Amino acid sequence: MSLIASPITGQESPANTDSPYAALVQFYRAFNGRDMESMANNWLQSDEASLSNPVGGGVRRGWNAIAALYDRLFNGAGRVYVEFFDYSLHQTGEMFVAVGRERGTFTSDDASLKLEIRTSRTYRWTNDGWRQLHHHGSIENAALLGDYQQAITRINR
Repeated sequence: MSLIASPITGQESPANTDSPYAALVQFYRAFNGRDMESMANNWLQSDEASLSNPVGGGVRRGWNAIAALYDRLFNGAGRVYVEFFDYSLHQTGEMFVAVGRERGTFTSDDASLKLEIRTSRTYRWTNDGWRQLHHHGSIENAALLGDYQQAITRINR
């Protein structure tokens, strides 16, 4: 295993569009661009998909529940930007896991926060290419987590 230092922002142009790296670039392009159609194309469209995030309402199961979270985030008053860095890829057969960290920002009319998130993403190979099966994000800094949760709560009222 080797750590990959170059961050993924979503602006990269992978040479191999069927690679795990390309699937991650697609995710961050969709996320940072607030592109719901591209986000849907990155995720497995089934009830097997799951997302666990301390700000996103706990564990969400199934693409429809995950899509509702992204829709609220993309169309809400706050803006989140993240990039993936200091990560490793672990691939076996038709699955891979990306394990690393995200750094970025959350901004709204009344808050500006620097984000630091531990992140893992699991993908499965399908007839349509790599599709995200699971995402887990954790904010280690308790004060930052509390500030972020309060900011999200304020804009979602």
